[in-house]
Amino acid sequence: MAHDSGKGVNDFAFKVATVNGTGSSSANGLLLQALFRMGVPVSGKNVFPSNIQGLPTWYEIRVSRDGYTARSPDFQLVVSMNPQSYARDIEEVTSGGWILYDNTRELDAEFRRDDVTFLGVPLAGMCVEHFQGSRTRILMKNIAYVGALVALLDIDMDVVKGMLDEKFGAKQHLMDANFEAIALGHDYAKEHFDCPLPIRLEAMDATRDSVMITGNAAAALGCVYAGATVGAWYPITPSTSLMDGFTEYCKRFRVDPDTGKNRFCIIQAEDELAAAGMVLGASWMGARAFSPTSGPGISLMSEFIGLGYYAEVPGVFFDVQRTGPSTGMPTRTQQGDIMMCAYASHGDTKHIVLFPADPKECFEFAVAAFDLAERFQTPTFVLSDLDIGMNDWMIPKLEWDDSYTPDRGKVLSAEELEGVETFFRYIDVDGDHIASRTLPGVHKKGAYFTRGSGHDKYGRYTEGSDEYVEVMDRLRKKVQSAADHLPAPEVHVSGEGSAFGLISIGGCHWAVLEARDELAARGVDIDYLRVRGFPFNRTVEEFLEDHDKVFVVEQNRDAQLRNLLAIETGCPMGKMASITYYGGQPLSKEHVLEGLAPHLEGAHDRAAATAEATS
Repeated sequence: MAHDSGKGVNDFAFKVATVNGTGSSSANGLLLQALFRMGVPVSGKNVFPSNIQGLPTWYEIRVSRDGYTARSPDFQLVVSMNPQSYARDIEEVTSGGWILYDNTRELDAEFRRDDVTFLGVPLAGMCVEHFQGSRTRILMKNIAYVGALVALLDIDMDVVKGMLDEKFGAKQHLMDANFEAIALGHDYAKEHFDCPLPIRLEAMDATRDSVMITGNAAAALGCVYAGATVGAWYPITPSTSLMDGFTEYCKRFRVDPDTGKNRFCIIQAEDELAAAGMVLGASWMGARAFSPTSGPGISLMSEFIGLGYYAEVPGVFFDVQRTGPSTGMPTRTQQGDIMMCAYASHGDTKHIVLFPADPKECFEFAVAAFDLAERFQTPTFVLSDLDIGMNDWMIPKLEWDDSYTPDRGKVLSAEELEGVETFFRYIDVDGDHIASRTLPGVHKKGAYFTRGSGHDKYGRYTEGSDEYVEVMDRLRKKVQSAADHLPAPEVHVSGEGSAFGLISIGGCHWAVLEARDELAARGVDIDYLRVRGFPFNRTVEEFLEDHDKVFVVEQNRDAQLRNLLAIETGCPMGKMASITYYGGQPLSKEHVLEGLAPHLEGAHDRAAATAEATS
């Protein structure tokens, strides 16, 4: 049984439990957008099964006047529309909370709890009476529960009606049906319950400069702005919507207005390995090319990724991580691919990896990834996850610098090649560990043989130890030199610094920030660094050196980030403590606080004693 978290106006969480495939997604999206348009900070988490329809699905909405976006495990209200999940849904309501359910058929006594309030609305019965056709009745039942929530939570009805008008304005019969369903739920709740509930909405002005967007949609837009014209992929949850988004954006922005011809190429390959090969082939030809996938896809792509590393061919790979191993839980989130992407492929390899924390960074890091891939002539990864990629996030409006010029790196032009006596592909002429490359068809002097087999700095085949080591050492130095060109770590230091430090990555960021705020309110200060890129730069090493104990927060079982920090920085494992959560749900502040609790016992008392002694 969940505890009473004492929430109130613009500070609560609720969830809607339905059946997958019944059309509830539109209703839940309507709810989220309505709250956002009321100016209230809000976030949504879709917890759905990996089948097409028939299994339980949940949509979680958190309202936070303070702007917190991490998942809340405490729900003050549950809309329980699925008899399959009644027991679980009712158990998860906080003590003192509310259950909104369809009482067309009354709940069995076994589901009742004395410490929560049950709000029964005959949703199915009303829809049978007012609508025709089983599918229409199912869909309108979803809209009717939205109407009930409008009354119970004091959602602005004008906002809801305005959104329905935007969506269905051209289809009067659909608009009329949705308005009627909203009114049915709303009027019943108003007549039978004390509305609004103590947890309710009040209009704010905290979303004026924000947008709602998923990480996959933002990453796809970043690819367009970065100048990507080739996408090769094989469908896999949770990355498919990234390529869907890129396709739609290209249809709008990559079609020649005069000829009507596409200025992009999107290929659904026969498998992920083929997709990776297409990315490298297109990049070798001079296009900006990418592939979105998830962990299983990276496993299959590894052979070509190794070729890209050794032959020094750029390419961008988006890994929208999901729960593994093997097929795992395809519709649950995790950060289980950190080590795999850092060292993908057999032999000695190391790759540039970027770790966005939200859709804003998915957009920004997509652009950065193409620049880094071409500047350093190497495969580059953007590691998102299902929570970031597929869920709706409130982020600041995206910004763009119209003076942006893609960093193509050292690409020799025809004029430059004309002045070269002989071009050698893998010679570092200026000491930055990066050799110049050429594009096919630019000049005959630029021709070379691309090798995934042993080669020397001249691009010639070799099995000689010294020649092989020379190339491999340069590759190591080249990728390591990228560290200072990646998005810098985000560092938060308490007033006078703390002996304790936190390190996290990706979507863990928001739960860590919230937990850190709560600790500070208790008088416990703790410094914090968020890793945003790999290889690690000196800032990460200094943070580890400057703290007596560092807690590494991540969403996988095997503490992959902690292990990577130990391998790459030499920090003793004993200096770092792991806080891991890998159950498939987005991280919450509770996971962080529970992980820290055994290590910070007495810290509050010591802080209070110190404050008293110095006062």
